[in-house]
Amino acid sequence: MEEVILVNERDEEIGVMEKMEAHEKALLHRAFSVFVFNQTGELLLQQRALNKYHSGGLWTNTCCSHPRPNETVTAAANRRLREEMGFEVPLEKVFDFVYQASFDNGLTEHEFDHVFVGYYDGSIKVNPLEVNDFVFRSMESIQQSLVSHDGMFTAWFEIIFPKMMQWWQLNYAHKIA
Repeated sequence: MEEVILVNERDEEIGVMEKMEAHEKALLHRAFSVFVFNQTGELLLQQRALNKYHSGGLWTNTCCSHPRPNETVTAAANRRLREEMGFEVPLEKVFDFVYQASFDNGLTEHEFDHVFVGYYDGSIKVNPLEVNDFVFRSMESIQQSLVSHDGMFTAWFEIIFPKMMQWWQLNYAHKIA
């Protein structure tokens, strides 16, 4: 049984609950999203495995999940990056935010999301139980696809991408120009 850490709007732990129950009840819980860029500034996207409990087959950021009880968010982000994409890199937390998104299957993501960035140009060996496909794409082409390809990306990626685009323009775009 996988558990998530329930939190308040200040990310203070208020309890632990089984993951599916937390999603059924739409309770706020701790999560993380990882964005990995290559040396040319392209973002590594993953297409979620088709059999995921929600958003299967949709494209999203490099990886995302929930820390386990008694696990730091940074340790969890590193663990899931290794488990889903098959590599490790130093990760830096760049911001956090709270969002809520409901799905057709009755589940709701209500998360205090910690956002991490890393840089990588090596080989990728995805876990096929988690990831169907992956690709590096420029931030501009992703932004265009969000407008022109409705339903291609996960709900949380559509919420987080404008925040990440703003961060990227302020902190990274000049490094590759």
